[in-house]
Amino acid sequence: MLKKAITLALIIIAVYWSFSALMPNKISSLDADTKSFSTERALVHLKEISKQPHYVGSKNHASVKEYIVKELENLGLEVQLQENYSFNRKWESFTKPTNILARIKGSDNTKALVLLTHYDSNAHSSFGASDAGSGVVTILEGLRAFLSQGVTPKNDIIILITDAEESGLNGADIFVNKHPWAKNIGLVLNFEARGSGGPSYMLVETNGGNHNMIEAFKKANPKFPVANSLAYSIYKMLPNDTDLTRFREDGDIEGFNFAFIDDHFDYHTALDTYERLDRETLEHQASYLMPLLDYFSKANLNNLKSDDDDIYFNVPLFKTVSYPFSWILPMLILSFIVFFVLIYYGIKKQTLNPKHIGLGFAPLFLSLIINGLIGFLGWKVLSTLYPRYNEVLHGFTYNGHTYIWAFSFLAIAICFLIYHKFYKPKNAGNLLIAPLFLWLVICTLIALKLKGASFFIIPVIFGLISLFVLVRQEKPSPFLMVLLGVPVLVIMSPFVKMFPVGLGLGILVASTVLITLIYSLLVSIFNTFQHKKRWSYALFFIAFCCFVSAHLNSKFTNETPKPNSLVYVLDLDTNSAIWATYDNILDQWTEHYLSDNPDSVRASNDIPFKSKYGTGFTFSKNAAIKNIDAPLVEITKDTIIGDDRHIRISLVPQRFINRIDVFSDSRNVFKSFNINGLEVAKKDNETSIFNNRKTNRLFGFYLANQEPLNLSVTVPKSQKTEFQFYEASYDLLENNAFKIKKRATHMIPKPFVLNDAIIIKKTITIE
Repeated sequence: MLKKAITLALIIIAVYWSFSALMPNKISSLDADTKSFSTERALVHLKEISKQPHYVGSKNHASVKEYIVKELENLGLEVQLQENYSFNRKWESFTKPTNILARIKGSDNTKALVLLTHYDSNAHSSFGASDAGSGVVTILEGLRAFLSQGVTPKNDIIILITDAEESGLNGADIFVNKHPWAKNIGLVLNFEARGSGGPSYMLVETNGGNHNMIEAFKKANPKFPVANSLAYSIYKMLPNDTDLTRFREDGDIEGFNFAFIDDHFDYHTALDTYERLDRETLEHQASYLMPLLDYFSKANLNNLKSDDDDIYFNVPLFKTVSYPFSWILPMLILSFIVFFVLIYYGIKKQTLNPKHIGLGFAPLFLSLIINGLIGFLGWKVLSTLYPRYNEVLHGFTYNGHTYIWAFSFLAIAICFLIYHKFYKPKNAGNLLIAPLFLWLVICTLIALKLKGASFFIIPVIFGLISLFVLVRQEKPSPFLMVLLGVPVLVIMSPFVKMFPVGLGLGILVASTVLITLIYSLLVSIFNTFQHKKRWSYALFFIAFCCFVSAHLNSKFTNETPKPNSLVYVLDLDTNSAIWATYDNILDQWTEHYLSDNPDSVRASNDIPFKSKYGTGFTFSKNAAIKNIDAPLVEITKDTIIGDDRHIRISLVPQRFINRIDVFSDSRNVFKSFNINGLEVAKKDNETSIFNNRKTNRLFGFYLANQEPLNLSVTVPKSQKTEFQFYEASYDLLENNAFKIKKRATHMIPKPFVLNDAIIIKKTITIE
């Protein structure tokens, strides 16, 4: 009995260790050595930066910029500002960012190291404490500590705090493509956030192989590395970009991203505040910056490019482990050979039985099917039972962590319940054959389709050693079997949480399947547990308690507020107006304007605004026409030369606005297109500008200085060209013409959409 208790304790400790080793558990104080980083000192900056939303064009945007400039100057650095127009074709964004730059001169004429983050917050309600105020203060405090050491770096260190990252990486664009400093950069360290807590993940950005980058990262020796080649393989598949994307794609410059993703429900919302940023997470960012700054300020940055790729992953004690891609197939083939040799040896030794081996596939696949269905259908059922969850566009609800616990315990309970019918004394080796075979098949598929996950073979290797022990010994030491099970626990357990946190609760199936796969490799341990059915009942009860807890915390409160939305749209073409919302469920605040009987989905057909998740307007209602200053839209040139028609259109706002969205029929041909003096280039193999558009949207103009919009376009002379302009301001709640009441304290503006906005539509037709 004592051995079983110790065995269980060791398993729990291994799982706990896999998470606790990921990041610091305490922060550095204000009285820390002046030559070292202090998180509490960094928080002093963060409190100032994140007082108010500071998106491009907002009143607080300039204040944050001035604060950062002053702090860099206080460090003795000469600061320069870079300003220029930028257009991002992928994001369809146009704006005039203002970058903040400084440079520490190195002793040698070598390539420069860039410390990168951005200072703009997401429009319009985010306070930007995590994204990316955390990056700004990490760099400010890190620089202070570095300069206090009085050491002259070998390489130049460029500090680049970009603007307009949130609108479309526009600040990074003008630096990489228009600033002379960009021509001699060897490496970029970028600090980002996609949540407000949790460990910070290191992601490599390179156009070639990662071998030299990973080797350099290991030599820099950060204390809490959280990095694996699977995470980056998944990252590359997602439509997510950071400023570092511009460096890689436009400048072929290597870089490391450091981004935390937990508490994803705070991302881009009014909850991204100074108070909600996890302090240990900020400490974790610093634990990357300081050793990497020290190492790469002296390292040869000319040798980071490589043609070879490495598998890499992190484990406690050993930190970052890596090996070449060229090892993938040999390790896989050797594992298959050892697997079949051990089966042959076990059968010959009569410690394995072909019949029992075959029966071992039944509980494995039954567990996988049931847990897979639970993970796949479970969230669909819950989001149906709790339709309010759909208002959280992130896909990760406030009680999301509780659901991860609930589904995890449920999956383990099902494994115990199913496997208990197949457990027999001395049968552990037979039951281990099926899991090892399935893991080997998975590793084969990974080797063919997702090489970054090929470190999955490491738990298999230890599983093969366990099989060897079981074949050789009738009653192996349970402590030895736990020791051989530690690799699968410490390597794979964090992924149970990482997948739904990073990709949303809709991917809980990855967690339940992974739990099953981990359990299957530990059957030799669980085979020694008595009363397995009772264990399953106990785990079912724990899962039930988690679901109850999630239910009790499913409502929107002051701490977990409901995201909602409201806009006013004035159509100058039809002289009509509507209220509109993106919400699926109206609440007391939105019902006041849309009534309890709104027109369903009308607005989504008329107004082409959607979130990054594809969600558009859901309800609308006719509204009174308000006296709002309409933009002055003029055709200042209309000339036909040969087969071409040259047109100039000017839109001059007559009120304070934040953005102008421009639409035109996707079938229209534009031979040239100029926005405020910036010529839009054709893509490769394009016969015209904006060719092969899937929608009618051309671009969104995010105003930095209330400048007018001037378009100069060339179209075929016979083409009827129509432009729809949507001029928007984020002042619906402050505008005296509406007298909108404030949201209740258990509500926040919905992110990722054009929200709290007064929108004016105006169409211009050239025939």
